[in-house]
Amino acid sequence: MSQVLDGKLFASEVKNYIKERVLRLNELGITPGLGTILVGDDIGSQKYVAGKHRDCAEVGIRSVEVTLDGQSTEQEILDEITRLNNDPACSSYIVQLPLPKGVNEQKILEAINPKKDADGLHPFNLGSLVLNSSASLNTPVPCTPYGIIKFVEHFLGQGFWKGKEVVVIGRGITVGRSIGALLTRKDCNATVTLTHTGTKNLPEVVHRADVVIAAVGSAYLVKPDWIKDGAVLIDVGVSRTVTQEGKSKIQGDIDPDCYSKASWYTPNPGGVGPVTRAMLLENVVSTAERLSGKK
Repeated sequence: MSQVLDGKLFASEVKNYIKERVLRLNELGITPGLGTILVGDDIGSQKYVAGKHRDCAEVGIRSVEVTLDGQSTEQEILDEITRLNNDPACSSYIVQLPLPKGVNEQKILEAINPKKDADGLHPFNLGSLVLNSSASLNTPVPCTPYGIIKFVEHFLGQGFWKGKEVVVIGRGITVGRSIGALLTRKDCNATVTLTHTGTKNLPEVVHRADVVIAAVGSAYLVKPDWIKDGAVLIDVGVSRTVTQEGKSKIQGDIDPDCYSKASWYTPNPGGVGPVTRAMLLENVVSTAERLSGKK
């Protein structure tokens, strides 16, 4: 029988552990702070950022919020980045994506101080991850991929990933291009196939997988006949549709009809989303600990 990988339960346990670490930092006179730069009025981004700051309040992390309108120039965004780079109250921060059209996203991300990169997506930190296949990581790592790995291990046990054949659908930097670097480290030792729009016979490739990680943003792309019996399904994709009642509804990349073929699966919503937010807090606290010399 298929079982649910409960992201809310995992996130709650992570937060309890983070609270303890925040209290230890407080005893040293340190309060970790998470900054966010939100540009524009994308509803999904607004909700996500608001959720991050609710999480901060829950665990004792200071919030530093920057909100800019959608007409803000690239230079205005860069000015805010410079300010947060130099703000001692902000241990780590993120620039919420997507950014308005005309803004050079790569230039914006590169302007972040790598030591304050809460998302783990700065080129320096990604480069450190790619170059390091075995030693302990001492730089921020991408929240969603790292969260997926720890989330699955929490339910299925340490060593779960060893020898597993993992198929990742989607080549975005947030998950697709970065999760392979983590899963192929020697502490995981998985075999990873990255698929995308140029992949031939995608259903056949997916059908080989012990674990399917779908991160495209294409509603119900993955169908039941793509799935091997007993596979683990990780649904990262988010598509927003509007119901007849005018309400916003989230749909994942994996058709719910696939669940009956899986051994374990993540619901969407309620799966990877809460995990990502919890691991963002983990990055903030880990950075504060490194800066304090306690990690």
